[in-house]
Amino acid sequence: MGVLMSKKQQVEKVQKCNAVVSAFQSGMKDRPLAAKLAEAPEDSDKPGLSPNSPTEESKTNEKTEKSEAELTAAPSTSQQCSLPGREECKVNQESWSRLRDGKGVEPEDLDKSHQLTPPAFVRPKREADDAQPLDIELGITEQPPSDEICDVCEVWTADDLYPCRICTRVFHDGCLRELGYLSTEALQEMRDTAHTVTGWSCYYCDNLNLLLTEEEMYSLMETFNQCKIIPESCLVSDELLQYRHFVSKQQFDKDLTDEQEEEVLAQFSALDPNKKGHIEWADFLYFESLAVLRKLRTENSLVRLLTGKERDKARSVFMSLDKDGVITRAECRQAQQSWFQKGTEDSQSCNVSISHVGPICESSPASSGSDRSKTDDNRPVTWADFLKDSAIYILAARPNSSAMHIRMPL
Repeated sequence: MGVLMSKKQQVEKVQKCNAVVSAFQSGMKDRPLAAKLAEAPEDSDKPGLSPNSPTEESKTNEKTEKSEAELTAAPSTSQQCSLPGREECKVNQESWSRLRDGKGVEPEDLDKSHQLTPPAFVRPKREADDAQPLDIELGITEQPPSDEICDVCEVWTADDLYPCRICTRVFHDGCLRELGYLSTEALQEMRDTAHTVTGWSCYYCDNLNLLLTEEEMYSLMETFNQCKIIPESCLVSDELLQYRHFVSKQQFDKDLTDEQEEEVLAQFSALDPNKKGHIEWADFLYFESLAVLRKLRTENSLVRLLTGKERDKARSVFMSLDKDGVITRAECRQAQQSWFQKGTEDSQSCNVSISHVGPICESSPASSGSDRSKTDDNRPVTWADFLKDSAIYILAARPNSSAMHIRMPL
């Protein structure tokens, strides 16, 4: 079968082959010594030479034996340099074998101890034009293609690559298991959903906290430290209430009301969909990260965080409701709920209730409840406004977790 290779891959393979040839040439320099040792017995059988006579050849042999002993005790520099080349050659042979037949050995069987190192996550930096509007056409779909090779081992295979539904990265399940980022259950979930309509988010896109800048993350960690929140630990309802009281006291200089405490408990339930009695650290962190984004970023800045795949999905949803280039405010709220239909049969339907999402914040469309006027429901919403209003919801739907990360306190 045919093999697809990018230009970058071809250049890398040529460079690796050059390194192997150089190592082979270095090893050849040691061969003349071995050849002389092999010719020495033949010279001793020549006529006119006594076996016991101290000839030049015997003296040379003695020197050779000494040199050989020294070489055995300490390998030469060229031999030492050729060892990494041989190891690299073995890796190249495995990779070429895999490329040749489309599969070769499985990714987990490759010796990648020198390759599988956890990536260094680099936090983004806000640009000067971050708050400026971004011109995104409604009628032009982007359809970004997925990468050709695994993001971890950089090996191409024909069929067993799992794509991320948010970005263009693809992965081997074996590579993710060796990295230790996914548990057995999470790996099985990836295999079951990555190639379906629901899709699967990679460990880059699943982690909403990576959207924060260094300054934003520092501010959030300061709040955690002041409230004595222990990172990587689960939180029970009393701890979440205590944390919310602290934040309210710090920001508004007043305690939560009874109504606000009920809202926090409802928030706890949304973050604990499996009713374990506690919320996972990752879900709590993602929730707080979204709160920081909602507080410190403009709507245009949030739109700039969306990927091509997310913008295409937003186009699809808007155009399914589009009437002469606009939709109503009620349809906009209805569409926003579609981002959270993960793992259900209604994942492509927008005709679901938004009631279980709960209020987002005081300025949110969902916060006014039954007091929302019909005039507001019928207010027209353009494509640009729809994208700005929906950006925070689209980002909140990235994690694979079934917890609802967008529910904000009143």
